Formats: sequence, C-alpha cells, structure tokens
Amino acid sequence: MKIIVLVKEVPDTYGDRKLNLETGLADREASETVIDEIGERALELALKYADANQGTDVAVLSLAPEGATATIRKGLAMGAGSATHISDEALRGADLGLTAETLAAAIRRVGFDLVITGNVSTDGSGGMIPAMLAELLDVPHVTGLSSVEINDGAVSGTRPVDSGVQKVSATLPAVISVTEALPGARFPNFKGIMAAKKKPLETLTLADLGITADDPEMARSIMLTIAEKPPRSAGVKIVDEGDAGEKLADFLIENRLA
Repeated sequence: MKIIVLVKEVPDTYGDRKLNLETGLADREASETVIDEIGERALELALKYADANQGTDVAVLSLAPEGATATIRKGLAMGAGSATHISDEALRGADLGLTAETLAAAIRRVGFDLVITGNVSTDGSGGMIPAMLAELLDVPHVTGLSSVEINDGAVSGTRPVDSGVQKVSATLPAVISVTEALPGARFPNFKGIMAAKKKPLETLTLADLGITADDPEMARSIMLTIAEKPPRSAGVKIVDEGDAGEKLADFLIENRLA
C-alpha cells in the first residue's frame, strides 16, 4: 500500500507570529518553523500502520519555500520512506485553489492508495484542502476523523457529531483528514536522523507538474490590501468605593449593554 501524508511547515505556535505588511504573507523569519503538529499526527498514523504491515510505503509531501528541506527531512527521520518537496516562487502566497491543484498533481505523479492530511493547519487554517484534493483526484473523502482503521481495500473511522459519534468508511483509494484527537507523533531517534540523510527527497516545480500559476481559465483569489491589527485600547477601570454597583450599571447603560 502507498500512503502519502501531507505535512506543512508552519511558524512555531509558541513563537511570535507576524505578517509582512508589504506582501501580506506570514513573516517566516519572526519565529522558528516546524512541521505542523496535526501533520505529525497524520504521519504517525501512517507509520503505525506501516510498522504492522510489511510492504507499506509511506511518503511525505509538502508544498513549502526552498528553505524547508530540513523541516521536511524530519518526516523522513520519523520513518517515512521518501519525500516530495514542491517549491516554486510562483507559489508564494498561493490561494487554496492553486495549492490544491498543485498538491493533487504531485499526488498523481507519486501514486497513492491513501492520502492522509490534518483537518486544518495552525497558520492559514485552510481546512478545505482535503476536500478539494478529493474532488481533484476524484476519490472518496472522509473528514475530521478522531480514530482511524486502515485495511487493504478500505479505510474507516469515527468522528464526533452533535448527536454522538458517527462511524464512516470509504473504499481505497481515498483522502482522509484527521484531528488532534489522534495520538501524538514519535520522536526521531539517532538512527532515524542518520538514515533520513540517505532517503530520497525529490524537489518539484510547477513546470515539473504542468501547472501554470496565472492560468486565466482557473479561479484564483487575490489579496487586495493588508493592515496591521490596531493595538487594543485601555479599558475602563471601576474602583469600588461603595458605589461600584452603580458605576457598573451606568457603564452598561452608557454602552447600551443593558
């Protein structure tokens, strides 16, 4: 079985996050970059299946800037057998449509039985990517899974719904997205880190995939303007001098909150 796991390089959630006000894009120099945690959990799911089923080929796929190679190699160090890195200046600031089109082309090129993604990234929160990939690849899509079971010809799992828990399944090939309810990822050991240096990592451009970023026949979104969020103004402090209740009531009435 061939499993492709989508991983994404994102700013560290524990670091500073800033926008470049000239480009409107995330300032990747503002903090350390890491593999998104949800992507690591998706990879852990694939690796656990591979550990128990010989002949399983796990590959990681990432669309990221040129300098993301070290981050992608962490997926190889964790245990993936190969990696594909899509890097092209024309993809800087790509919208979800172009991103999904490019990823789908790379997935077709590599070949797959199952594609595993996170349900949403921690930077752009582009939660529609899994559904867009399934549509472009013309395969079933099972969303937001909190548990997953992979078999030879099918994948199934559960997801929470308003009335309880829903069990869903799909035949392979398929695309699934998982949530943070899945177990955390393993840490790469020294042997894995050293082995990662020798594992294949292919770098692709849009030309390699036959994709045109400014294709007039394709729907594209365009960022028109960007502005920094204004600083929060100081609030009103009420000091209790025996009349705090009256002051609070006056404040609520004045601001039409009562």
